[in-house]
Amino acid sequence: MEYIRTEDKFNEVIQSEKPVIIKFFADWCPDCKRMDMFIGDVLEEFNNYDWYEINTDEVKGIAEKYEVMGIPSILIFQNGEKLAHQHSAYTKTPESVTDFLHEQLG
Repeated sequence: MEYIRTEDKFNEVIQSEKPVIIKFFADWCPDCKRMDMFIGDVLEEFNNYDWYEINTDEVKGIAEKYEVMGIPSILIFQNGEKLAHQHSAYTKTPESVTDFLHEQLG
């Protein structure tokens, strides 16, 4: 999973012609740390997609722009458009994340 450090990089990444998956997180977030314990298996299952992560405290404004009200959240972008958004309440288990990705990406 590649780390996005700037708004410019974020804007470049979401212009991809194929779907990209971005995890929004913060260092202080306990649910984010829990997700980190299982996200490796999810990454393996969906390794044909590019994965990124962005710290909402380091890159200001992007979470608000894309209506990320809770973290961790998983968003899918393609051609600059937000295709799907799994809010924090539904990212607590590997099953909920993989179900969301299967539903959105096939």
